[in-house]
Amino acid sequence: MIKTMTHFTKLTWVLLLGNFAIRTSYFMVWPFLAVILYERYGLTAVEVGGLLSLSAVFSTSIGFFTGYLADRFGRLPILMLAIALGIIAFLGLAVMTDLVSFMAFVALATMPRALWDAPSKALMSDELPDQNHRELAYQTLYFLVNVGAAFGPLFGLWAGLNGNVGLFAFTALAYLGMGLGVLIFWSGRHQVAKSGVDVPAFSTWLSILRRDKRFLLVLAANFIVFVVFAQSDSTLVQYLARENVPDLAFLISSLIVMNGAIIVVAQFPLLAVMRNWSIENRLLVGSFLLLISQITMAAIHVNSYTGWLFAMAILSLGEAILFANLNVLLDRLSPESMKASYFGAAGLCSLGYAFAPFIGGVILQSFGGVLLFLTMAFLCLLVMVIYQFSTRFAVFTGHSESLCNT
Repeated sequence: MIKTMTHFTKLTWVLLLGNFAIRTSYFMVWPFLAVILYERYGLTAVEVGGLLSLSAVFSTSIGFFTGYLADRFGRLPILMLAIALGIIAFLGLAVMTDLVSFMAFVALATMPRALWDAPSKALMSDELPDQNHRELAYQTLYFLVNVGAAFGPLFGLWAGLNGNVGLFAFTALAYLGMGLGVLIFWSGRHQVAKSGVDVPAFSTWLSILRRDKRFLLVLAANFIVFVVFAQSDSTLVQYLARENVPDLAFLISSLIVMNGAIIVVAQFPLLAVMRNWSIENRLLVGSFLLLISQITMAAIHVNSYTGWLFAMAILSLGEAILFANLNVLLDRLSPESMKASYFGAAGLCSLGYAFAPFIGGVILQSFGGVLLFLTMAFLCLLVMVIYQFSTRFAVFTGHSESLCNT
C-alpha cells in the first residue's frame, strides 16, 4: 500500500491535502455558526436551522452544475474559483458585524466545498491512469476527510471560536495556501485535455444522464444510504432524549468518538482484506452491516449502553466500507470525458442528509423509535437489491454517439 502511494503525483498529494484542509476548516467553523448566530444575533433555533439547511441545499445544488463546468472549461478555473470564494467568504465572516451580511457570507462559505469536490476528484483521476493507484487515492481521500471531520471541531474549540472570530481569518489563510499549492504543481496538459472539445452541451449531458440506467440506480441507492446514515447524527439523539436515557450526553459523546475512531482505524485494514473483492461485493457487505446495525438498534433496550456501542460499531464498519468505495464505483461508471460532471451529479445524493432529519422525525413522532430503525433496515435491504440489480446494466457507453451529434 505504501509502495503504491509512491506513484501519487505531487499534484495528487496537493489535492488530497487540499480536501483535508477544506474539510477540517469547514468543521472548525460550521458546527459553531449556530452558536454565533444565536449568541451574537439572537436568532431562534428554527431560524438558525433553516439558514444552515438552506445553505447546505444551495451548496449541493451548485455542485451539480460545477462538475459539468469543470469538464467544459477545465479543472483549474473551477478549483481557483473555489479557493477565491473560500478566502472571500471566511474573511467576510471575520469582519462582518450586521446580520444580513453575516448570513450572506454564511451561504457563500458553503460554496468552496461544493466547487472543489467534483473537479478535484476528476483531476485525481486524470493524474492516476492506473486503476489500482486511483482506487487507493480515493480511499486515502476518504480517510483524510474523516480525520478532518473528527479534528476540525476540536481545533475550533481550542481556538475559542465562540468568542474569537480570528479563526475565520486563519481559515481564509489556509485556503490561500491551498490555492498556491495547486498553482505550483499544476501541469498545463490537464487544461488542454479538458478544454471542453469532447464535452456535450448541458442539455445533451442531462439526456446522457437520463439514459445511464446503471448510474441512476447507483445514485438512488447512494441517496438512501445517506438517509440511513444521517439518522445516527440527528434522529437517534432525539429518540434517546425522548426516552430519557440516563447520562445522555456521555452516551452520545461515546457513540461519536467510537464512530470516528473505528472509521479511521479500520478503513485501511478493511481495504487490505477486501483487496481482491469486486467493488459490488464490497458495497453489498457494507450495506449488510448497515442493515444489521439498524436491526440491532431496534432490538436492544433503550437504556443499554453496551448495546448502543455495539450497534454503532457495526454501523461504523459498514460506513468505512461503503463510503470508502462509493467514489471508486462512481469513477468506474463515469466516462473519461465527463468525470467531473458525473461526480458533480453524484453530489446530489448528499441531499439525503438534508432530508433525513425530517424523514426520521416524522417516523419517530408517528410510530416510535423501534419502527424508525426497522424502516431504516428495510431501506438497507432495498439498497442491497438496487446495487445488485444495477450490475445487470453495462457501464454506459452511449455518450460517444451523443457527443458526435453535439
